[in-house]
Amino acid sequence: MSILINKVYTRAGDQGDTRLVGGQKVGKDSLRIEAYGTVDELNAVIGLVREALRSHADPLARDHLDSIMRRVQHELFNLGSDLATLLPDRHPKQPVIEERHVVALENEIDAINDGINGAPGLPELRSFVLPGGGGVSANLHLARTVCRRAERLTVALARIDEINPTCVRYLNRLSDALFVFGRHAAVTSGQGEVLWSPEST
Repeated sequence: MSILINKVYTRAGDQGDTRLVGGQKVGKDSLRIEAYGTVDELNAVIGLVREALRSHADPLARDHLDSIMRRVQHELFNLGSDLATLLPDRHPKQPVIEERHVVALENEIDAINDGINGAPGLPELRSFVLPGGGGVSANLHLARTVCRRAERLTVALARIDEINPTCVRYLNRLSDALFVFGRHAAVTSGQGEVLWSPEST
């Protein structure tokens, strides 16, 4: 798709409305805008993850995770475009989220759980994980929570309007993946995971 952006401000939204890809005017506080706006927020947090990865201790883990995060950023942009377009207005060549994107995340979750690049898999969890374990892991946990919010909003949107159902599955799987990636980043950073202790108060 060829896109030309030559002017950032248009003043068209000064009254609190915006337009979907198909041209329909909607309020900026509508559920659809809230959903794809939160997907955009998630993409920004993934950008923080990638910046934190620059100083990650394990170069193999760094390169592997950055490759996944780069792809996920593009997929999230496509997902946002998908949500910003009513199904009848979809362009035949418009990139959308498909089942193969969900399967790719599942494969990456399994690979990291089982061990990659000759490294052992993740240790068995015997408590809840607290956000922390280094800058990469902490940002991945932040991304996970934003992803869950995007998922909740997309589920709510799907109850009142027709959307691509794979969007919900993708966000659900991505939040799981971000949790696993956060664990992996904590372990490979050398700092280790921060586990919840109910008596630590």
